[in-house]
Amino acid sequence: MVSLSTLDYILIIAFFAITLSIGVFVSKKAGKNSSEFFLSGKTMPWWLLGVSMVATTFSTDTPNLVTDIVRTNGVSGNWVWWAFLITGLLTVFVYAKLWRKSNVNTDLEFYEFRYGGKPATFLRKFRAIYLGVIFNVITMSAVTLAAIKIGGIMLGLEPWQTVVSAGLITVVFSALGGFKGVVYTDFILFFVAMGGAIGAAYYLVNLPEVGGIEAIMTDENVIDKLSILPDFSDKNALITLFIIPLAVQWWSSWYPGAEPGGGGYIAQRMLAAKDENHAIGATFFFNIMHYALRPWPWILVALASLVVFPDLASIQEAFPNITDDKLGHDLAYSAMLTKLPSGLLGLVLASLIAAYMSTISTQLNWGSSYIVYDFYKQQINPKASEKRLVAVGRLSTVMLMIISALLALLLQNALQLFELLLVFGAGTGLIFILRWFWWRINAWSEITAMFASGIISILLKLTPLGDYLFKSEDSVFENYFEYPFVVFVTTIIWLIATYVTQPESKEVLQDFYRKIQPGGPGWEKIISEANADGVNLKTTEEKWSVPSGIGAMLIGCLFIYSCMFATGYWIYGNYNFAIGLTISALLSGFFLKIIWKRIKSTIL
Repeated sequence: MVSLSTLDYILIIAFFAITLSIGVFVSKKAGKNSSEFFLSGKTMPWWLLGVSMVATTFSTDTPNLVTDIVRTNGVSGNWVWWAFLITGLLTVFVYAKLWRKSNVNTDLEFYEFRYGGKPATFLRKFRAIYLGVIFNVITMSAVTLAAIKIGGIMLGLEPWQTVVSAGLITVVFSALGGFKGVVYTDFILFFVAMGGAIGAAYYLVNLPEVGGIEAIMTDENVIDKLSILPDFSDKNALITLFIIPLAVQWWSSWYPGAEPGGGGYIAQRMLAAKDENHAIGATFFFNIMHYALRPWPWILVALASLVVFPDLASIQEAFPNITDDKLGHDLAYSAMLTKLPSGLLGLVLASLIAAYMSTISTQLNWGSSYIVYDFYKQQINPKASEKRLVAVGRLSTVMLMIISALLALLLQNALQLFELLLVFGAGTGLIFILRWFWWRINAWSEITAMFASGIISILLKLTPLGDYLFKSEDSVFENYFEYPFVVFVTTIIWLIATYVTQPESKEVLQDFYRKIQPGGPGWEKIISEANADGVNLKTTEEKWSVPSGIGAMLIGCLFIYSCMFATGYWIYGNYNFAIGLTISALLSGFFLKIIWKRIKSTIL
């Protein structure tokens, strides 16, 4: 437990005061109508939305998760989430403009726009609860669990004390300010959070007991954790940490913040943008910051923690008040923060509070938008006034916070939840990619995939079937086949369901194409049928933009990965690799700029 100085308290209290002031300031306009409360009137600029996306994904559980990964699997273990860059850049260069063209209020409203009839209505209603409540609550619980561990390690707080103190301010702010309050505050939270993370990394790496970056590089507990790429001679690590994420995971799994085809709170921000160009700019800025610049302060603290706390026993010895059910490698990040000096400690605590509030407030507003637009207004009270919709939004915000806080008290570590969410959404991602470009995808495709993925995951995680197939000494498959197995079986099931059920009606498909203009060979049949009926669905003669979007995605990946790894090798002192990757980043950035201009010109 640390002792906070007067300066630390001043920094933390000032941060709370500024945050709540913004919420109160925008509360009147946010309560004007539901569009203002959830999308800020769809007038937001790219830079504000981009910063908000970065701030939202910088939650209290993220440094804990990265620390857990680095201590368990080394730096290369981060490929389990680095691979999602491919998804992110496809959203930038292919899906962002499609989402903005749809002009829906939530990404779930898309279902009754792309599909028709009772299946579409059911899908929208069910996913409003499935994502807005169940998935959302699990995600918020992971963030709150991280806050509990930080409060326990650094301040000696009981779990319930952390939940009440952190949650109360956040839920009041979120209920008052709505989306605009979230985005405005995110702008401040981002700089506070990044300043705290970088300041903490610099100080902790240079602690006397750590000895600086050179000492870390040669420490026996660290040296086998440094590689950015997994050990290619270790088949299990290579397949689990590198091949599966890059070959399967990025396109097949629905994961909050990295949804194939865009979705969730990323879609919410794209829908709130001024226009399609601002939607693209926001998501591109987010991906650069999220992958290229932000991970290294956390990674450095994780590596330094291996010097000070080489194993769980050393953490347990240093912090005996932590109960066994909360003990894990993710605690090492908070443990290292206890060594910060006055002033910097206050800044870092404020940054962690900022990270917590940013993520939770976004999740609350996003989840509440599903409950209001896609469940309450659609199923319970279609004639509800705007005032009533805002009131329901504020009430659901409070309820989501309470449920997630209660669940957080039962959980143990962040990596446990990350893996659960990945497997639970396995096999559904391909539908979210294809539904824009293949007419044959229907509502039953999504319904089947969603239930198949969930049921298979439950059977593998909670019954002896998982042990029999993957985890016992006599298992049928190697343990790393579990995720691809779920993807393969789920995909086969939803493809069968697609072909044995009726396609969407001609009217639904033609209306969708007319508004979105997705293009591509997957819609040729619908266009031909429309032409035969004397209906022209094409409102533009421009070439199909997806091939150039995929090209931009590939060059963008090269650019961002080069930036990310060049930063790492500069830190490591491996200057040959660092110089080569820096040149790669400059060249790919140059070519990306040329392609970017072409893409923008097709939208204007």
